[in-house]
Amino acid sequence: MSARNKIEETAAYWLVRQMDGLSSDEQAQLDVWLNAAAEHRTAFWRLEYSWEQAGRLGALRGPDTLAEAIAEVVPPAPPRRALPRWALGLAATLAVAVLASTALLWPRPAHYVTETGERRLVALSDGSRIELNTETRLRTALSSDSREAWLDEGEAYFDVAHDASRPFTVHMGDRSVRVLGTRFSVRRDGDKVQVLVAQGRVRLSGSKAGPAAKPVILVRGDVATGMGASVLQSRTSDQRVDDQLAWRRGLLVFDQITLSDAAAEFNRYNQTQLKVLDPQTAAIRIGGSFEATNVEAFVRLLQSAYGLEIDHDGENIEISE
Repeated sequence: MSARNKIEETAAYWLVRQMDGLSSDEQAQLDVWLNAAAEHRTAFWRLEYSWEQAGRLGALRGPDTLAEAIAEVVPPAPPRRALPRWALGLAATLAVAVLASTALLWPRPAHYVTETGERRLVALSDGSRIELNTETRLRTALSSDSREAWLDEGEAYFDVAHDASRPFTVHMGDRSVRVLGTRFSVRRDGDKVQVLVAQGRVRLSGSKAGPAAKPVILVRGDVATGMGASVLQSRTSDQRVDDQLAWRRGLLVFDQITLSDAAAEFNRYNQTQLKVLDPQTAAIRIGGSFEATNVEAFVRLLQSAYGLEIDHDGENIEISE
């Protein structure tokens, strides 16, 4: 047996023991083994992560999933008791076999992250392209019969390659967008989701209960904003679509929005945070096109155009009349 296989087998052994419940002595032994080499920790965490993801994937996919397949093979953990060594060895071997085989059938989601002010272009193997905006977390998984993405937070623009045999679905908490091939953007801020269609048609579905359960069909120029059980659908012009997607060019385009809302948008892209100190200043309406990461230029324009007071306080810029 190779050294790598030995490490994998030991990691599987400890994972199964951990599921059964470790005594203080056993936990100490596991800690010693984990701290003995970085390869030990990597193998154990990778196996533990795969096991946890199997359960999450099952929750997303419903019946006939990987989680159910594992559940059929691996029995529920029994009440805490000492297991015979042969049983632990068998369970460990089984865990490795199950995860190794299912890894071929169920590709692990790829994870993509952008930091504050960062944009990133992701090219998928099916020809689709995804542009990630600032502070975004996205996962994707493509198989022979499905294409899926999970937007955990942030904003992304999808240019989906047409494939009638494999619809592309974007999950955003309780909501999802399903398409065959089109271009659209999705923004998620906690429970609030906004979908903007730049080309083609998409179907926005909600949770299984409430008014949002009825799918909403969106076409070019449609904007849908969902929060809780409610969905608001509206139409916008081609110019407004371009303006809302200006972040792809590193720009923020405002059309007579309040200074408070403009500051909130700038704060998404910059470590330096804008703070509007009084209601009168917050209510000022502004418009124009601005570099998303050049907050200093923005406040200089505010000072020049409106005569506002600008004070620097560490990483904050305070704005007042």
